[in-house]
Amino acid sequence: MSLPELLTGRLEGEEIIEQIPLGGDDVLVVTPTQTVVYRAEGLLSDESVETYSHQAEKISVSVGRRKAKITLKYGLDGEDTLALPAKKVDTVLEPLVAGVLKHTGAIEPDETVFRLFRFSDLSLVITSSRLVKHIGTAVWDLDAEQYHYDDVTDLTFEDGSVATSIVLTLNGRQERFKTPNEDARAVSETLSEVICAHHDVESLEEFRLTIEEQAEDEPEEMPDDSKSSLDFGDGLTPLGADRNDSQTQSESEGARETTARESTASHSQSAELSLENSLSEAEQTEADAFEGSPFESAGPVADDELTAQVKQLTETIEKQAEQIERQGDLLQTLIEELRRGR
Repeated sequence: MSLPELLTGRLEGEEIIEQIPLGGDDVLVVTPTQTVVYRAEGLLSDESVETYSHQAEKISVSVGRRKAKITLKYGLDGEDTLALPAKKVDTVLEPLVAGVLKHTGAIEPDETVFRLFRFSDLSLVITSSRLVKHIGTAVWDLDAEQYHYDDVTDLTFEDGSVATSIVLTLNGRQERFKTPNEDARAVSETLSEVICAHHDVESLEEFRLTIEEQAEDEPEEMPDDSKSSLDFGDGLTPLGADRNDSQTQSESEGARETTARESTASHSQSAELSLENSLSEAEQTEADAFEGSPFESAGPVADDELTAQVKQLTETIEKQAEQIERQGDLLQTLIEELRRGR
């Protein structure tokens, strides 16, 4: 199908990835960097060409009964909206999303986009190397999650009454997402085929066996014999050391220990003798000091005498407390009279 000259001129020689008729003479063309829409001349409009850059940050879709709108948001540069028939939205959206993902660097230029699945709050883009998942009303934005097939170690499916859970295992970590039962078969078959093709196996069972064999073939980390995790200090002799050296070392250590014990005992005896002499001298000095003095040395006090002294002191303190309280009352009375001007 030959393209109108106005459209060809706008493409500027770019490679055409997808060409989709929109009805009548209108046509949509997807290139690596942009989506171009040609509108043929009508009764109320002239021939026109609209371009939509693939350098977008977000893609959203709204579908009505007859018309649909695809909105490309460019951050600070605003947004563009592509209007098209509702029955063409899925046909147009898949190559457009693929172009945006490649142009923005979200996926590699040589990756193939196999399928795009859109649900109420979930969008899945299955490529030849990864699964792109976006949660939300938008089809895609810069926050979309990616799961590379190189990291996938298992893929299972859990049936439910309304939805089917797809369980993707990546290096021991599981990611779960649910798809409606009416679309679950298409999602599971496409994802299984792509992952098996990526790992060059025929089925998921073979894929699991391959993963198990790879895990068994991985060498276990051996402990480093050159370094010991336990340090026993210098007191232990290595097993391969000469016995004579060990015996000599033991005898030397024994001699040192004997000498140390004798020295310790000698010092202890000397210290005890010095302490006894010091105590004797102190007692003699104390006796000499009090001898002939009017003071007597403090000796043991009887319990009755001590009780009497404590009782006397207590009575004295109580009397003083009463006197202080009476003086406080007198001062308070004096202050009040002074305030009254007496």
